[in-house]
This record gives sequence, structure tokens and C-alpha cells, in this order.
Amino acid sequence: MNRRQLLRASAAVSALALLPRAADAQTDAAAQFGPSYVRELARALAAKPFAPPDEKLPDALKNLDYDQYRSIRYAPEKAMWRDEKLPFEVQFFHRGFFYKNRVEIFQVANRTATAVPYRRDDFSFGDGVGAWPDVDIGFAGFRIHAPINRPDYYDEVCVFLGASYFRAVAKGQTYGLSARGLAIDTGEAKGEEFPVFKAFWLEKPAPNASSMVVHALLDSKSAAASYRFTIRPGPSTVFDVEMALYPRVDVAHAGLAPMTSMFFFGPNDRRDFDDFRPAVHDSDGLAIFNGRGEQLWRPLNNPHDLQISSFNDVNPGGFGLMQRERNFLAYQDLESSFEKRPSLWFEPSATGARAPSSCSRFRPRKRSMTTSPRSGSRSSRWPPRASTSSPIACTGGRTHRNPRHSRGSRAPASAAGARTANCSCWS
Repeated sequence: MNRRQLLRASAAVSALALLPRAADAQTDAAAQFGPSYVRELARALAAKPFAPPDEKLPDALKNLDYDQYRSIRYAPEKAMWRDEKLPFEVQFFHRGFFYKNRVEIFQVANRTATAVPYRRDDFSFGDGVGAWPDVDIGFAGFRIHAPINRPDYYDEVCVFLGASYFRAVAKGQTYGLSARGLAIDTGEAKGEEFPVFKAFWLEKPAPNASSMVVHALLDSKSAAASYRFTIRPGPSTVFDVEMALYPRVDVAHAGLAPMTSMFFFGPNDRRDFDDFRPAVHDSDGLAIFNGRGEQLWRPLNNPHDLQISSFNDVNPGGFGLMQRERNFLAYQDLESSFEKRPSLWFEPSATGARAPSSCSRFRPRKRSMTTSPRSGSRSSRWPPRASTSSPIACTGGRTHRNPRHSRGSRAPASAAGARTANCSCWS
């Protein structure tokens, strides 16, 4: 993608007057919400110096350990839209542990955005969590539930929690790899920059809707961005993603559609691992459908040192981190069920783009026998070729999760759909 293409794409951004209090992602109790609302917030945010996320917490929540945080549960009967019997419900995550950043969440109904209030009574707390004044401390994130496996039960479909991470499942699956809103300086010696989603707007679905729309505002030292996710759960859970990126500075190493997974060991790389299981991984390879119509497959491994694989391409058809093996005997883990972990496939809708795909491989310093799901992580991304401080408008992309294309083939036409939007599919 060259500078002329970036500037041409940015011209599509509407030139509306800046919204009041936009840089703080705050609105009045109710505000008019339109198609360009979050995009204008991102534009205004990028025009001002970066302000670190709000991490202020009551003393009782500052130093929670893993078990204490896990004991904090949102009450399912308080889920948003449960009383209205809509096809989607939303539950919220409490702040604490790794998730200290305050995230603002709004409900959008009848073109009006209303803040979702934090209420301590909506959560239950374990014995190890202390008390604090009942004040509005906001949320850490949220998860969406829908009747994906059977019509009488609302299963968890996707989660937005931590930095710009989000993940999803298709029918009959368990959580595995994650996607991210934006990657900056992944694998660089100076260290990686982690943008964060600082606010979300959840559109209230219609009574018989098959999809739900989520808007997000992202911020980091180098850039701000707006997102529109159209989420369609099912046998393949599909995200149509529209993104507008506003850099504050020249961004030399930015990754679009980044994915993060885990590969601990497998049949192709299990040296030094004394474990009864044949394999432990969320993904076993990177699949690419390039602009020449070639299908590429790069198996993952767990190297001692950082490794980066780059693939230059024009008009890439798609790429993804895949979990191809679906047989329990390949893993033999009754608790983790790695055979049920989803694959993630991305298709850009823009044409004429020249961009390399990269796969970074990390390894923990100690070669231990731990079965931690983050040992030996993998990161795949699609970075733009040019660095620029001009606004970048990206329309198009879909993410799929479906066994039908889990062996390195291009996502089926039924998953790509007719939208001119980036698409990600969890299958």
C-alpha cells in the first residue's frame, strides 16, 4: 500500500465538526450516534498528545492475584437485554489483576448512545476480595452471549478484554487464539507497543437479528483508530471489520489484522519436552492464500530465539493461523480440548495493496515442562508497506473459524460475503 493509496482512502472520511469532549471518549448521559461518530472521536484523539489509560483503582482491587480475580463474577441474570429476550446478551468484566484500564461502554439504541453504568451489585465477589466505596469504576471489557449451540441456552460467543485483544468461537468450540485491533513494533528490539480499546458502543440488536454491531475506539502512543465489528455467530463465526487509523507519528512497523496464538510443542518440534501428550498448541501453522493464487503453509515451532518469517505479496487473498488436527488422539488432553480450538482466517477486501505478511515466533527463556497456555506464543500480522502519519481508512476484512477451510485453503465464498469490509472468521 503506497502513500497515494493511503491518502485516497483517507479522503473517504467525512469532514464533520469535531465532537465535544471527544478525546476523552466521554459523552453526556445520552448523545446522538451516527455512522461517523467513533471515527470523529478517533480523529480528534489523534490530534492531541497521548494520555495513558486510567488505571486508578480502589486499594482493595489494586493487587488481586489470579484466584481472587477469578472469584469476581458477573451475575448472568443482570445481563444486558436478558429481560427483553433478544438474540444477544452482554455481560461485563470487572477491573483488577491484569485488567486495570478503565473501559467506557455505551449502549446504542434509536441512534442514541447511553453510558452503561457500573453497579457493584451486578457482581459477586470471593472471600479474598476486600471492600471499597460503591463508586463508578467502569469496566475492563465485555463478552457477548448468543444461542450458538442450542436454541435454549446463550453460550459465550466472543470476548473483548485486555489491551486490543478479542477472541471468539464458532459452534462446538472452546477459546484458543486471539485477534488484536492493531500491532505496533512486534518483534522489534526496542519493545512492542500495545494499543488499547478505551471505549465501546454496543448497538442494540433487533428481536430476530442474526448479527450484532460493536464500535470501538483504540488509542496508543503512536496512533488512534476507530472500528466497526459486525459479528455473526454460527458454524463459522464471522467478523466484518471496518477500520480507520489515524497515526500521531510515522509508524514504521504497524500490523493490521494481527493474530496471537500458542504453540508449545507438537510432532514436528517436541525436543526437550517430557510430556505424555503428543501435542500442546492452539494453532499448528500459518496458512496464506497469496495474490498469485498459491496456497502456502508454514508449520509453527517453538524456537529458542525470536524468529520472524516474512512473505511479500500483492493483493493477498487471505491468511490465518490454523488448527488443522481435529482428532482428540492427537492431543489426549481431556481438560484443554485442543482439538476444539478454533482457526482464524482473515480476508482483506481492498485490492491493489502491496503488503508483507509476517509471523513472529517467541519462546520463554526457560525450557520448562509447564503447560501454561502462553508458552511459546505466535503472532501473525498484515503490515502496510509504507509508514505514514496520514490517516488510513481500511474498509474490508473478514475473520472465519470453520473446519471447511482449516487445511490451508482459501475461505469459502459463503464466508466472504458481499460486504466490502475486512473479514475475519473463527472456525
